[in-house]
Amino acid sequence: MPAMPADPTALHPMPGQTRVVLLRPLITSPLIEVGEFSYYDDPAEPTAFETNNVLYHYGPEKLIIGKFCALGEGVRFIMNGANHRMDGPSTFPFPIMGGSWSDHFDLLTGLPGRGDTVIGNDVWFGYRTTVMPGVRIGDGAIVASGSVVVDDVPDYGIVGGNPAKLIRRRYSDEDISTLLELAWWDWPIEHLTAHLRTLMSGSVDELAAVAP
Repeated sequence: MPAMPADPTALHPMPGQTRVVLLRPLITSPLIEVGEFSYYDDPAEPTAFETNNVLYHYGPEKLIIGKFCALGEGVRFIMNGANHRMDGPSTFPFPIMGGSWSDHFDLLTGLPGRGDTVIGNDVWFGYRTTVMPGVRIGDGAIVASGSVVVDDVPDYGIVGGNPAKLIRRRYSDEDISTLLELAWWDWPIEHLTAHLRTLMSGSVDELAAVAP
């Protein structure tokens, strides 16, 4: 009997390693969407991802993470609820302190935002990276450890620093176009299983040759 492929519904996919969690079966917030097999690695509280790693998330903006993303320890997404007014002399959010100040809560509503934070497929986040509100990170991107991502990241781009800057692209424009067209993350899991070695160590041409 052939071995079964990996289970996308398993909370802890690695036997004996409770520090690694698949996010899709963990998430409960309607404001967070995660694709299959995207995981978070944290030796302390990986199951507290929604509260410890997605901050100031009061909506309506969403956090959308694609499939097969790898999130290292301490990756944090800052959402638009962290925004403060900047058009007056003070940025302090007085109404949240309560009392009669709460009568002026309208001063905190409707603050400008950049919309949803959208992460593509097969994105690798290094240790303790931070993603600011409304950022869009393309498929196949890599974010270096300690980076603060304030601007959009192109498909298959490698970025690093604070603020994160593009270091290089992983492939040529032609190869990136081919990879996006192949969209291997949408292949049937049985087909992925049969061609894991090509996915992990093959060339773009070799991957295209085994496309379903």
